[in-house]
Amino acid sequence: MSKRTRTSQVEKWIKEGRGSGVGSDYKPWLKIQDVSSLGRSPRLKGIKTNRQHDFLSDLERNYFYLTEYSDFVFDIREQFPLLPLEETIVIADELGLKHPTDPKTNDPVVMTTDFLLTVDKGEGLEELARTIKMKDELLKKRVIEKFEIERVYWERRNIDWGIVTELEIPKAMAQNISGFHKYHDIQQYDAFQNINQQHIEDLAIALLQRIISKNQSIREITNIFDKDTHMPLGSGMTLFYFLLAQKIIRVDMLERLDVEQSIVIQSIDEDKLKKVKYG
Repeated sequence: MSKRTRTSQVEKWIKEGRGSGVGSDYKPWLKIQDVSSLGRSPRLKGIKTNRQHDFLSDLERNYFYLTEYSDFVFDIREQFPLLPLEETIVIADELGLKHPTDPKTNDPVVMTTDFLLTVDKGEGLEELARTIKMKDELLKKRVIEKFEIERVYWERRNIDWGIVTELEIPKAMAQNISGFHKYHDIQQYDAFQNINQQHIEDLAIALLQRIISKNQSIREITNIFDKDTHMPLGSGMTLFYFLLAQKIIRVDMLERLDVEQSIVIQSIDEDKLKKVKYG
């Protein structure tokens, strides 16, 4: 591939809007179909961004779940490009390192950072760049060389950059969030499509009273709840997951959520409960 051909592809993707936009308008530089070497790669609909997210590994997906649940993260941009390409080429040259290249053509490729997050820790919005990698990969010299180019790129923009490994991603918490993530919008479930907001709130309060007062598993409580309220089987469980997804109730997220056991509700956000939104 000639330099002109390579540049044309980069320009084409830039014109397509890849790597630009925020929130629902953001388009990742790399999509799953662009990385043919990958096998099964996860793709999820984001709650905060209201768009599909492309992940190149399960570890990236797990980290995404944590950012989705965080109260401090407001926007999530994955596969963010380090543009312009010429800048990372210069940085690599200054560091005396080989710039990442296409294995087929040996031409320089646009580097990406796994996540660019917009966060608010109480002092206004700021951006954080995070690279996700298994800890054993950090033992590889070439991996560290690429990360050094990435680090310098973000350093020159005064943006906090860091590496996140599986050690910083609580597996139980990620699994818990994955279990109730899709229940954020309760209107998509048939049993709740024609129920008004007040009725949803009344049902939620009734279910919570049972969970708090009874030493039974969530499965047992919701099954009985369905029969008593004449709701379709599974409605109580849907409502329970909805309350978790909306953060109306909070549980110990570092312990695996097991609906076959009783679960301690750590807190209830009454303001959110009174403003139950669906749709």
